[in-house]
Parts: sequence; C-alpha cells; structure tokens
Amino acid sequence: MSDSSHEPGWERATLEKLAFATLNEQRSIRRWRTFFRLAWLVLMASIAFVTLRQTVPGISKSAPHTAMVDIKGEIAAGAGASAEFVVAAMRSALENDGSQALVLLINSPGGSPVQAGIINDEIRRLKAKHNKPIYAVVEETCASAAYYIAAATDDIYVDKASIVGSIGVLMDGFGFTGTMEKLGVERRLLTSGENKGFLDPFSPQTDKQRAYAQTMLDQIHQQFIAAVKAGRAERLKSTSSDTFSGLFWTGQQAVEMGLADKLGNLDYVAREVVKAEDIIDYTRRENVAELLAKRFELLAKRFGTALGVGIMKSLSVAGAPLR
Repeated sequence: MSDSSHEPGWERATLEKLAFATLNEQRSIRRWRTFFRLAWLVLMASIAFVTLRQTVPGISKSAPHTAMVDIKGEIAAGAGASAEFVVAAMRSALENDGSQALVLLINSPGGSPVQAGIINDEIRRLKAKHNKPIYAVVEETCASAAYYIAAATDDIYVDKASIVGSIGVLMDGFGFTGTMEKLGVERRLLTSGENKGFLDPFSPQTDKQRAYAQTMLDQIHQQFIAAVKAGRAERLKSTSSDTFSGLFWTGQQAVEMGLADKLGNLDYVAREVVKAEDIIDYTRRENVAELLAKRFELLAKRFGTALGVGIMKSLSVAGAPLR
C-alpha cells in the first residue's frame, strides 16, 4: 500500500469512496433497468402495430379471397411447418366467411410422418366440415412427408420442373464399431433391456434388431401408401412398384403419372380455379415477440454480468484492494 493509507482518517475516506461507488453503480443499474423497460414497451407497441397492418393493403378478410398457408422447410414438431402451426392456420383460413378456398403453398423435402399424418387427417376433416376446396400448389419440392400432406387435397398443381414424390420411409444413422476397434476404443454402454441401445451408433446391430426396425419402417410405409391411394384414388395412372419405391419425379412426370393434376402456380390457381384473385396469407409463423424477448433476456443477463464486474472493479480501486 502507499503511505497515504497511514494518514489520519484514511479508513473513513476509503469507506466513503466505497459507499459512493456502490451508490453510483446502483443508480446506473436503475437507469439501465428503466431504459430496458421503455425499450420493451416500444418494441411491443411496434410489433402490435406491424401485426395489425399485416393484412394486404386494400384487401379485407371479409371480402371474397383465396386463403393461403405456407408449408416450407422441414415438417417437424417445433418447426415452422409443424402440425401445430399448419393446422391452426388452416382452421383460421377456412372459418373465415370471405375465404373461397384454401391453397397450401408447398416447398418442402419432407420430414416427420407423424406431423404429416396429423395434417393429412385434418385436411380431410376440414374439407367435409366447411365444404370448401383445398388445393396444393408446389413450388420447388413436394417430397416424402410433404407429398403425404398434398395427397389429401382436392387437386395438386405443380411447376413442370418441380420435384414430386419420394413415397417412402427411412431411418438413418451411423455405425462406428469397426472404427473404434481399429483405434482401440472400447464402448461402455449399460442398459436394463437387451434392445435398449440398439440404435446406439457405437454398438453392433444384430439381425433381429435390424429386422425389427425394417418391420416398423414397412408398416409406416404402408400407411403412407394407403394415404396416397385414398387421396388420389382413380387419378393415379400408375401404381407400379416404382410409384411407391421412394423415387421422385419432375412436375411434368408427376402429372403424367397422376401424382399431380395440372401445371400451375399460386396466382393461376387463385385467378383461374378459385376465381378469387386476391390472396390472403394465413400462415402461422414463429412468435416474433417471444424470439425478441429471448434476445433481450440474453442481452440483459450479459449486461448484468458486466455491471457486476464493474462494481467489483470499482470496489477494488476505491481504496485498498479487496482480498
């Protein structure tokens, strides 16, 4: 320590510096807390304003229109194309008196057969309940679980270069047992059932386990095939082994095979088929407010940590170093 620490009253001066440093940090924390609260209020007001103005200018939902719901990306629980989001959007669209028909705008390579099956069932239920047509319009891709969904619609419209089909089921993974042996690595896996770890990539797979998995995949595949046949019925012009083999085709080929009905895009279907040229998007998307709230929470935590470090530094330089 410096000689100033031995001057009369240095203890009191140090304590005063510590107290003032703490008060200043507390004032700073309160100011930033107020700032974040005001920023959050502004953010919420902005989101509410944008949400209220999301409808297409000049188009009222009460006027005749074509309802549209996007199905893009992976079809999976928690994703934008989850059954939760898609089903809620379809219900909202068809319950509106102004909607003349619903178009599912699809651009997806597939995903969960469970999520697709839920949407497929709901399409059939909603068609019967509201007596409104539901069409599928394919952009780049409508494969696997995406086609599982499209098969339930009244008609499927594609571009001639769209990719359609892939009516099959897969279960993928990796096996590293041989590599581990070469490296001299031993896998230590404890289970309470002989088959509990049969999907573990570091354990060998027996013929019995492989047969069991294949039986399960075949059963799901048959469910997929049944849904396609029920939805397409007599429109399927070919039901050869290739049709349900997992192969995929161009949109033009799909029309020739009966897997799709006609060439056409969203605007064409709204204008020429539905006869309601105005299109309103009913797609349910991820909650922007929740995403931003998480960002703000993370920022606040980081800022709080920085403040804590600042307080400790202030305390250590206000007088004698902390020990």
